[in-house]
Order: sequence, then C-alpha cells, then structure tokens
Amino acid sequence: MSQEKKNGNIIAIITMCFIFAMISFVTNMAAPFGTIWKNQYEWAGMMGNMMNFAAYLFMGIPAGKMLIKVGYKKTTLIALAVGFIGICIQYLSSFEFLQGSAIFVYLLGAFVCGFCVCMLNTVVNPMLNILGGGGNRGNQLIQTGGTLNSLTGTLTPLLVGALVGTVTDKTAMSDVSPLLFIAMGVFAISFIIISSLTIPEPAQERNTKVYEHSAWNFRHFVLGAIAIFFYVGIEIGIPAQVIFYLSDATEKGAGIALNGAAIGGAIAAIYWLLMMVGRFSSTLVSGKISSRAQMITMSTIAIILILIAISIPKTTTISMPGYSAADGFAMFQVPLSCLFLVLCGLCTSIMWGCVFNMAVEGLGKYTEQASGIFMTLVVGGGIMPLIQEYIAKAAGYMNSYWLVIAMLVYMLYYSLIGSKNVNKDIPVE
Repeated sequence: MSQEKKNGNIIAIITMCFIFAMISFVTNMAAPFGTIWKNQYEWAGMMGNMMNFAAYLFMGIPAGKMLIKVGYKKTTLIALAVGFIGICIQYLSSFEFLQGSAIFVYLLGAFVCGFCVCMLNTVVNPMLNILGGGGNRGNQLIQTGGTLNSLTGTLTPLLVGALVGTVTDKTAMSDVSPLLFIAMGVFAISFIIISSLTIPEPAQERNTKVYEHSAWNFRHFVLGAIAIFFYVGIEIGIPAQVIFYLSDATEKGAGIALNGAAIGGAIAAIYWLLMMVGRFSSTLVSGKISSRAQMITMSTIAIILILIAISIPKTTTISMPGYSAADGFAMFQVPLSCLFLVLCGLCTSIMWGCVFNMAVEGLGKYTEQASGIFMTLVVGGGIMPLIQEYIAKAAGYMNSYWLVIAMLVYMLYYSLIGSKNVNKDIPVE
C-alpha cells in the first residue's frame, strides 16, 4: 500500500468515526425529548423515537443504491444537509403560535432527522468494515467508531436532562433549544469539512452493474438483518424505559417526586457511558477475539442482568450518580433494578458492530446493497421500543423488559447458529 493511499485511509477512518458520533447525537435526543411531550400527550413518549427510526424503513434501500450511484462522499453530504433541515424543523416546534400542532411539527422533524442518520449509517458501517479488510479487523474499526458513538450517546441525555430539570406542564421544547442550536452548528461545520476531504469510493471501483444474485440470497445476512432489527430495539428500549420509569413520580414509576427527568437522563447517560467503555474494550480485543465469541458471551450476560433487574422489588434501592438543577451532580436513591439495566450497556455495546461484521462477511460486491437493507431493518429501533412502552403501560415498567429478553434470546441464536455462511458458492467478486 502506497503512503498516499495509507494516509487517505487514515483520514477516511477518522471521518467515518466522527460521523458515527453524529449519528448517536441525533438519535439519542428522541427519548429525553419524549419526556417533554409525554407530559402533554400520554401517547407521545416514544413517538419521536418511532418517527426517527420509521425513516429507516423508507430510506434504507434507497441509501444503499445511493452509495453505488453517487458514492460515499456525496451520500454523506446529502445526509448532513437533510439533518440540518430536520433539526431546524424540530426547533420550529418550540414556537408557541403552533399550539396544539407543535407536536406534529416535532414529529416531522424527527422523521426528517431519521433520513439523515439512516444515510449516515449506510455510509459509515460498510466503509469502516472495508477499510479494515473485513473479518476481525473490520469489526475492530466499527467498534472504534462505536466508541465515539457512545460518547455522544452519553452526553446527549445528560445535556437534555440538565436543561429540562423537572418536567411540568410548562416544560417545552424551547427549554432545550441550546442543544438544537449546537446540532445545527455541528451539521453545518461537518458539511464544510467533509466537502474538502477525499473519501475512498469502493462501490464505484467495482463492476456493480450486473448482479447475478443479491444480498437476500445469503442466509446469514438475512438472519443478521433480523438480528439488527431486534438489536436496535434492545439498545434504545433499555435506557428509554429507565428514563420514563425514573421520570414517573406516580406509584407506577420510581416515585421520584423532584427532578425525576434530570435524574433519569443522568442514569441513562451511565448506560451510554458503559456502552462507550464496552466498545473501547472491544476495539482492543477484536483483532484477536471473533465477533461470534463476543456476541455469545455478551448476549448471555445481558439476559442474566435483565432477569435479575426484573426480579428485584422497587423498594430495594441504591445510590447512583445523577444530576438535578438544585443539587447539581450528586448521589440519588433509585431502584436497584436500574443498576442492572444500565450495566447492560456493556453488553449491547459490541452487538451492532459484531452483527454487521458477521452479516456482511463474504458478501463482496453485494456489501453496499446489504448495508441499505440493513438500515431498513433498523426501523426496529422505533417499533420494538414502542411495543415495549405499550407493555409498560399495561403491565408495568419492569415487566416490559421481558420483551427485551426475548430479543436477546434471538441474538444468542444468531451468534450460535444463524451467523454461519452457508452460501459460499455464490460468486461475490
């Protein structure tokens, strides 16, 4: 490899890792924003998240086609422009003159932002896997990007919780407008920077005009796409319900009367912080430990942790770090179950990269198409948490985690059996 190409790859890796961070920044605003809207509309708690992920259903496959037709760089720039527009629309929902229509403006903004993060995800995952040469090294780079993804995932609910404090009937989107302005600035600056960079275009370097088969012909990919549908539901559903649980001052919730939303946001931030720790750790070991081995281990541990969380009574509490406007950063008494739920962040941290890595292994020229299909199935991050919320309303917050356990069981099945490539006879060059 020439020195010029090596330097170009390093720049591309840094760029992709930065984009990975932006994806989490935009996505993780939905759940804490939901605490604002849920106080005004009971049905709206997870609807912003739902709209964000619903966009994947419509944009996933087109985004994969965009990679082939216009390339990675142009797809990224289009995504950043769309994201800027989506944040602007969400900001418009803070204007009082909209009154009862404000919620629908916000949901539209969340939907538009979903188009953005779908395109960015379609770009960043195959690019990092390709730059790493697939296999363990490809997963290692995805986990590196995932570490930054988790860093912004940690900061976002913490920032929203700090801005919101205690949710009342007077709390509105205008209270979090500083975060929206930051998001607009990040998108604008990112657009300018990426416009000046040279990014490898592997899809356009291949002969992708003739497809004798498709990604759908690979069983391990199809089962992996289903796994990603469930995984994103797990990743989003665990901390989202923790936020709602701690924000609910009634007997049904944790019963925290003051600053529940802020404390919930801070506790959820610990989940994302542990995801960052887990991904960083995976970055160090993925060169030697396979994606399959990591998935089997972490899926099993996650199931055990959630079973423990469900079995612990609410009256059993523990001191955990949180934030409130009155006390700043301090230790707060919360149900012990929350500790075991946020510990799941260590387990879910490695799953995205591992599943993607295993599912596209051996796909060759079908990788870009597979990435688009993959992103379509990310809609599970909207559907499954919404189902979990309905279960929480009907049967209680902790009982809703039985759905998460069921999804983790599938993840374990995919790791043990479903990830094996049984279609190696299909030409992929």
